[in-house]
Amino acid sequence: MATFHDRGQQSLPLDMPGQADPVRLRVDADAPTAKRPGRKERLKSILRDMFSTRLDKSTARLGLVAVAFVGLYGLIGGRLIYLGVRQEEQETVRSSARSAISIARPMILDRNGEMMASDLRTVSIFAEPHKIVDRDEAAELLNAVFPEMTGRELRDRLSPRRGNSRAKFAWIKREVTPAQWAQVHSLGIPGIGVVPENKRVYPNGNVAAHVLGFADLDNVGIAGIEKWIDSQGLNDLKGAGFVTESQDLKPVSLSIDLRVTHAMRDEMLKAVNRYKAKAGAAALMDVDTGEIIAHVSLPDYDPNQPALAQNDKNINRLQVGVFEMGSTFKALSTAMALDSGKYNLNSTLDARQPLRYGKFRIGDFHGKGRVLTVPEVFVYSSNIGTARMALGVGVEGHKAFLRKMGQLDRMTTELPESSMPLVPKNWGELNTMTISFGHGLAVAPLQALTATAALVNGGLLIPPTYIRRTQEEAALAAKRVIKPETSEAMRYVMRLNAEKGSAARANIPGYYVGGKTGTSEKVVRGRYSKEKVLTSFMAVMPADKPRYLLLTMLDEPEGVPETMGQRTSGWNAAPTSGYIIERIAPMLDLTPRFEAPEKPFPVVSRLNPWGMR
Repeated sequence: MATFHDRGQQSLPLDMPGQADPVRLRVDADAPTAKRPGRKERLKSILRDMFSTRLDKSTARLGLVAVAFVGLYGLIGGRLIYLGVRQEEQETVRSSARSAISIARPMILDRNGEMMASDLRTVSIFAEPHKIVDRDEAAELLNAVFPEMTGRELRDRLSPRRGNSRAKFAWIKREVTPAQWAQVHSLGIPGIGVVPENKRVYPNGNVAAHVLGFADLDNVGIAGIEKWIDSQGLNDLKGAGFVTESQDLKPVSLSIDLRVTHAMRDEMLKAVNRYKAKAGAAALMDVDTGEIIAHVSLPDYDPNQPALAQNDKNINRLQVGVFEMGSTFKALSTAMALDSGKYNLNSTLDARQPLRYGKFRIGDFHGKGRVLTVPEVFVYSSNIGTARMALGVGVEGHKAFLRKMGQLDRMTTELPESSMPLVPKNWGELNTMTISFGHGLAVAPLQALTATAALVNGGLLIPPTYIRRTQEEAALAAKRVIKPETSEAMRYVMRLNAEKGSAARANIPGYYVGGKTGTSEKVVRGRYSKEKVLTSFMAVMPADKPRYLLLTMLDEPEGVPETMGQRTSGWNAAPTSGYIIERIAPMLDLTPRFEAPEKPFPVVSRLNPWGMR
């Protein structure tokens, strides 16, 4: 018999077979007695309770399954996201490598098609620092392959953190040898990779180094023609990302003759050593096209080792350096005087006494102490006579002529390196006198060479170029600066100087050389020094039908026994030019001539004892 209890624990009898345990009902003993449920109702109640319990359990199970599925799909989704991010990281690394990889540059050829610069396929080693398992071990292994790098340097490069950022890419070594890469590959270090690159090489070493310039590790042009190439649109090709072989690019053909440049450099090296000079330079120009056939500046450097270019001694003296050109400037002053119409070859100038201007005195190095004709002023290199001619033209006329000849503005060529001339701020008569014989105005030697070429080529100033140029192209760029008859007179006096004057040591038989020497005192502590000089020589060949103009310079040569202690241009720069002409003339297809020229120079009056008939 079952016993039911109300909420107050009072027993309520209930006859229910099979129930031995008390069952608590929510009834009140004081409440009226409810109608006793029948057996059928009680059965329905029990069944309802049973099915309700099972439904609750099924809902829990479904919830658990749902959570499991959500977790599984979440795991899969997370993995996909991770792989996506990982792929993005890989692409970032690849992108970093690609952006740093040096692309191809065009070959550089000389005027005869000889290679002067080209690309060499090489490889570079990089690291993904976040993949390095043991940084110290990896650094130690790599240090064995690259002993020139310190262990600390390698550990820093392999560090996954640099500053406040996380490093995903770092170069280990650029442009390694195949043997080095094989060694690194055999180490099997995770996170170490390799990328192909283009390395710029210069097979001729120092020859024409200042013309070529160089490219950096990323194959970007830093100086010279290499930098000019980038300025012509190579950067656009880099951005496109499809130029990977130098053969895909049109070669750059220079005006430089590699053979002539090599011979000229060799002779200049000998001259610098022979005369114990601080430095030297030489350039050869085609007077009809303005092409620079050879360019030498010593000391120079090997563009395969571009760090050497940073040495101040290795500057391009022909364009970056500016110098007072000494008596070679008398060629410009003489041409100015003749072209003005105020003087001719028969004109005379009083050179008996030095010129005085205030406290300044202008005299001649080897004065004749007499009246000189214009050709004699040139041949004897008279400062007095030249200054008188310049004063006759006038200060403003002098300035206008030099500006027209390109001597007062920065000269531009394909080489980006150039310097402004040093021009007097207050230009008066004294400046005109000193500048007329090459003091008081400092210009780039290539500027002086270009102007002198106009004096002998018929009177056309042609901008210089290091790129191949035809005569038709040169004619379009040319500008007439003096009359043809003035140019003819200048060729006459330059040839005369080689026969009778200070240029005699450059008078190589068969090549009809003409020229003008120049010796300028250098400024030391604000004063001109007689011990430190710059010597130069302008040589035109052949003088009757000019094809080439050669400039030779020696910086601070010393008086040696060979020159009997003399340090002037006639004793060092002029003979050096002669040695150069002997070597390069056959390369330039200049055939020696030993007969009189077909077209004689103009005959001068009896006042000039050197009149050619």
